[in-house]
Amino acid sequence: MQPASAKWYDRRDYVFIEFCVEDSKDVNVNFEKSKLTFSCLGGSDNFKHLNEIDLFNNIDPNESKHKRTDRSILCCLRKGESGQAWPRLTKERAKLNWLSVDFNNWKDWEDDSDEDMSNFDRFSEMMNNMGGDEDVDLPEVDGADDDSPDSDDEKMPDLE
Repeated sequence: MQPASAKWYDRRDYVFIEFCVEDSKDVNVNFEKSKLTFSCLGGSDNFKHLNEIDLFNNIDPNESKHKRTDRSILCCLRKGESGQAWPRLTKERAKLNWLSVDFNNWKDWEDDSDEDMSNFDRFSEMMNNMGGDEDVDLPEVDGADDDSPDSDDEKMPDLE
């Protein structure tokens, strides 16, 4: 028996943990106020996995749930205190070799606010405001209205 490998990420109201076990059977997830227990049989050899996690902060066990797929089991833990960031999943600071941060889903939601636009939004707005005013007089460029043929205006040979 060994722990299943897992990835986790934090959101404003939830913490998500994905246990990466293919072809899992007999999945059992037990949510307690400050602890999560996960067990299953996995793979073609029905290897037994068991993970016990003392959580960084309290959760609401009644509002927490899990979903099994062929490749993993995703657990959605409802935070006991919404809006409080979890710097780590576990109560202890110990490095667990089976647990990693899911950077593909990680979002730094603490700094987000609806009033402030992100730098990208500000840049996009600036770019949209820059172009296309027909009333603006553009400076004359020598040769811009010249209809003489350029070297790149020559006819291209046919493809064979």
